[in-house]
Amino acid sequence: MIWDTLGNIPAAQLLAFVTGGLVLNFAPGQDVFFASACGVQGGPRAGALAGFGVGLGVVCHVILATVGLGAVIAAHPQALMGIKWIGAAYLLFLAWKSWTAPPPEPSARASVRTWNIVRRGILSNLLNPKPVLFLLAFLPQFTNPAYGPVWQQFLGLGLIFAFTGTLVTIGYGVVAGSLGHMLGRHLGILNKVAGVMFAGLAVRLVAK
Repeated sequence: MIWDTLGNIPAAQLLAFVTGGLVLNFAPGQDVFFASACGVQGGPRAGALAGFGVGLGVVCHVILATVGLGAVIAAHPQALMGIKWIGAAYLLFLAWKSWTAPPPEPSARASVRTWNIVRRGILSNLLNPKPVLFLLAFLPQFTNPAYGPVWQQFLGLGLIFAFTGTLVTIGYGVVAGSLGHMLGRHLGILNKVAGVMFAGLAVRLVAK
């Protein structure tokens, strides 16, 4: 069992893994900025849902990396580049929608469909090739055949990383949404701010 295998990993090593993961999670990256942009535009609930969607995307990356597809994708630069440009195009699409969206009524912010926001979070993460490279570089540092099947360690540690990262990203989204909520009378401006943030993410994705 996965959790039994994780139980064989020394506590100090697990603590180092969780601590290192949290440090990386708290460092603002694409996922954090995405959830924050959704929060600014749609309020705390939207920010939380976007963070949750991003977390589901990370889980998908973990599973792909565990079964070996992550390594295959990472070994083909053309595939990584293709995913990167598709992701940038998607973010630019969101930027355009946000920039051109008419100012909604404050009460309308709470009526945004849950699945639409979660889906955006999932796609934003899956269309970013960087998590594939990160997982393949970070997780193996904390695995050891002496502790049990390496794939179980990889999957278990990956799920822990996804869980802590999801909580952090949700937190960012809620805080950004709360700040946006206080500026509710300026919803038109907030749409423009969210649009700029999405466009900035697209540029950042293809620039690195």
